[in-house]
Amino acid sequence: MKRYTLSWDGHRLELGTRTFIMGVLNVTPDSFSDGGKFFDPDTAVARGIRMFSEGADIVDIGGESTRPFSDAVSAAAEADRVLPVIERLAKEVSVPISIDTTKAAVARRALEAGAAIINDVSALRSDPEMASVAAQYGVPVILMHMKGTPKTMQMDPSYDDLTGEIRTFFRNTLDHAAAAGIDRGKLIIDPGIGFGKTMHHNLCLLNRLDAFAALDAPILVGSSRKAFIRNLLKDQSPEEITPDLPLVETGTQATVAAAVLRGAHIVRVHNVANTRATVTLIDAIRNASDRPSS
Repeated sequence: MKRYTLSWDGHRLELGTRTFIMGVLNVTPDSFSDGGKFFDPDTAVARGIRMFSEGADIVDIGGESTRPFSDAVSAAAEADRVLPVIERLAKEVSVPISIDTTKAAVARRALEAGAAIINDVSALRSDPEMASVAAQYGVPVILMHMKGTPKTMQMDPSYDDLTGEIRTFFRNTLDHAAAAGIDRGKLIIDPGIGFGKTMHHNLCLLNRLDAFAALDAPILVGSSRKAFIRNLLKDQSPEEITPDLPLVETGTQATVAAAVLRGAHIVRVHNVANTRATVTLIDAIRNASDRPSS
């Protein structure tokens, strides 16, 4: 696996030496994955500290749900949700905090509050000012592929050439970001599992993740608790398949293992402790050699 070094403002990520873990912290009342468990700032900060202690390399904070068919919230409401958490958590953890937003105004205020990465599910397309904010602050940016918007993305998504179309999207997006002044060496790509994809698309992307290696950018995969996992497992449980069911967590870890073996540098997950165990084993398998150790 190719290695990438991202170094900025006191942070350094040596990607490719091992799999890095991004912990998901939704400060929303309507997230699909946790139903608003961490909407209260005190609870959210405590959760972020716990994820750090469990081995998170990045804590990703978002204040707007991007579940299928969700409605957008205002920049003011989003900022009100995330800023108190970022301000407090940045003083408690040494790993970078990422702001999960498509709004330049929210990203700017989050970076001022202590965030150090922008995670934009629209890949700079939603807000024309986002690229200039990222360039000004010199932070890494995660560019995700999404077909449509959260409101429309699951309305019969289709592709003639799944990996080819997404690869072309990333080539264009990486070029656009660099032209806007963002350091090419600080761009991370995310194929957007569950964002404008069917179950088949998601499975194919995990299986063909190595098709994106030629883009010469670190790859992030966020498959945790997604609907395709729940749909695949629904016949194996007598109870309703909810995102936080242990069976779904088992399925999530299977997708994490597959992603790592296919070339993911970062995995974005809800359960950091379980994922740390998974990537420790999978990294060891992936790096094993038949040459005797010295």
